[in-house]
Amino acid sequence: MQSGNKNNRCLALQFIILLGLVSLFGDITYEGARSVTGPFLSTLGAGAAVVGLVAGLGEFLGYVLRLISGYMADRTGRYWVFVFIGYGLILSIPLLALSDYWEVAAVLIVLERLGKAIRTPARDTILSYSTKEVGRGWGFGIHEALDQIGAFIGPLIFSAVFFLRGGYRTGFTILWLPALLTLVILAMARQKLPSPEVIERPSKTSPPGEGGKLPKSFWLYTLFAFLSVAGFANFQVISYHFKFRSVVPDVQIPLFYAMAMGVDALVALAIGKTYDKIGLFSLIALPLLSVPIPFLGFSGSYGLAVAGVVFWGAVMGIQETIMRAAIADLTPMERRGFAYGVFNTAYGASWFLGSLLIGILYEISIGYVILFAVAMQVLAVPALFLLGRSLSAGRR
Repeated sequence: MQSGNKNNRCLALQFIILLGLVSLFGDITYEGARSVTGPFLSTLGAGAAVVGLVAGLGEFLGYVLRLISGYMADRTGRYWVFVFIGYGLILSIPLLALSDYWEVAAVLIVLERLGKAIRTPARDTILSYSTKEVGRGWGFGIHEALDQIGAFIGPLIFSAVFFLRGGYRTGFTILWLPALLTLVILAMARQKLPSPEVIERPSKTSPPGEGGKLPKSFWLYTLFAFLSVAGFANFQVISYHFKFRSVVPDVQIPLFYAMAMGVDALVALAIGKTYDKIGLFSLIALPLLSVPIPFLGFSGSYGLAVAGVVFWGAVMGIQETIMRAAIADLTPMERRGFAYGVFNTAYGASWFLGSLLIGILYEISIGYVILFAVAMQVLAVPALFLLGRSLSAGRR
């Protein structure tokens, strides 16, 4: 019996690494493209309004449609089909090399975001099954670390292309390689473990389905995440402040983002292990680490700006690791795809609304930005407390 468990852990770890490599090469492809799609669209004749519309529509669909895709993945049980369709649409990125009109490029850019909406709930559900054997936090931490390595490499490809005097089309053509590798490794993962749900078997400790509904603890958890994320200033606003107030030289701003991604990857592994040891209590790190960000990131000091970016990367690592891991522990297997869809939709809505408010408040006063950000984190703490009480009551 012990040998069987060891074999399962080994198989699960291999599968998690394969899915992590899928995300790594996928991130190289679309994060590389996202770093230049704005100026690329402008070279095709698109104005600032069109660029903003394309980016906004893509992100909106990328989150909102996860609710539908997660529900359909649970309903049909064909998680792999949704994953393959979603990652298949990543091929729209290298096809940008063939675009001569901004309208065509815009459709391809939005298609990639649509693919992310289709694949993410199903992929996270499949991943959650395999993390049961190695530890939820550690499994999602490994996946997030590999994912962020790709997010770090992608933009550097275009930097290298431009340094060697190449153009946008050259960069997009190079992205055929990571895009195709994404699909090849995904096929390998599918062959390695075609039915990952067999690794996680329902037990007496599994969260109750409550008649097919998601448990109360899940909704309290989603409320906590919504409040915490709303008060989390995104990097676009922080980097705007760096440039507008001349806090950081323009040439260094991309390096600051790369530094944040590096911190994200390291923290993902550390917080994953912490989550496996102390459970949901580790979520308290989110408001605690988020509170200093507006004070540091919106300061006029270069040194404080560096510290703010480090905190920002740490919070991103926590969000992308234990926030996903916790859903697997709070929801029954048969409703997990829908749960990921609901959570991602709430996350995206919170990110959008919070960023919009922070942007508006920044135009009025940085003090208001700090007040709003801190207030959201303070409000998130009672939601976390209620979540803890709900879980304690459920165990009695």
